[in-house]
Amino acid sequence: MPEAPVVLYERRGPVAYVTMNRPRYRNAQNSAMTYALDDAFYRAADDPEVRVVVLAGAGEHFSAGHDIGTPERDAHLPFERRAGLWWDHCGRAGAESRFARESEVYLGMCRRWRELPKPVIASVHGACVAGGLMLAWVCDLIVASEDAFFADPVVRMGIPGVEYFAHPWAMPPRIAKEFLYTGDRMPARRAYEVGMVNRVVERDGLAEATDLLALRIAEMPGFGLALTKRAVNQAEDLQGLHSGMDSVFGLHHLAHAHNAETAADSLGGMNVSAMKSAAMKSAAMKSAAMKSAALKEANG
Repeated sequence: MPEAPVVLYERRGPVAYVTMNRPRYRNAQNSAMTYALDDAFYRAADDPEVRVVVLAGAGEHFSAGHDIGTPERDAHLPFERRAGLWWDHCGRAGAESRFARESEVYLGMCRRWRELPKPVIASVHGACVAGGLMLAWVCDLIVASEDAFFADPVVRMGIPGVEYFAHPWAMPPRIAKEFLYTGDRMPARRAYEVGMVNRVVERDGLAEATDLLALRIAEMPGFGLALTKRAVNQAEDLQGLHSGMDSVFGLHHLAHAHNAETAADSLGGMNVSAMKSAAMKSAAMKSAAMKSAALKEANG
């Protein structure tokens, strides 16, 4: 049996639906998925019938982030470079290889997708973690289900956040610091409160709510939408988004290099199992603290 494509594409009326399709691995993003997403977004941009794009994830989760340990992890393989003119990472060593690859498939691709001249809506359910945040944040709007949660736990690796460092623009700076310092999961309702999410709906109604919003936007003039998107993006860039990401990307790779010299690997020895264990421990500590606070309040 042929393997299912890692990204699904469907157009229904004026809306293109782009769906990550590695549900077995919680839609962890390997390079094959990254380039398939790029193909899908380019296809939607080039189709005059498409007015709005919806990005979603198959299965139980939107995306658990970058692929750091599935059997199809393909970080060692070359791919056609599209997001910049930096050389290929293959055949290079150390920081030179990491910087080249992440300039392309992480920061470069996300910037490329942010500029897609049509509105893009992220339809988020379940986990939206680390690299999943990057995909949601390049979208213009985020509709989340009640069970959705957001987290960037990479500080546990000694790394100051994911490569597309939109944290201080996606949420207020002090909230961003807490989000990063703790690595805690932010529930959908809290994400809505801090302005990171546009709407929160019941899980069963996520697809319908996203469709209705997409169709409503699709009624607007296409060129007007494209210019409006560019206007808001330019305003964000004037507020430091683009240059801020450049500076943090350097810090990100300083952390990788430090880990490579002092720890087991460039991720500080934090594999999938270690990250999951740390997240569970953190969640247990947070739950215990909340129960203790509630008990104190009840006892006056």
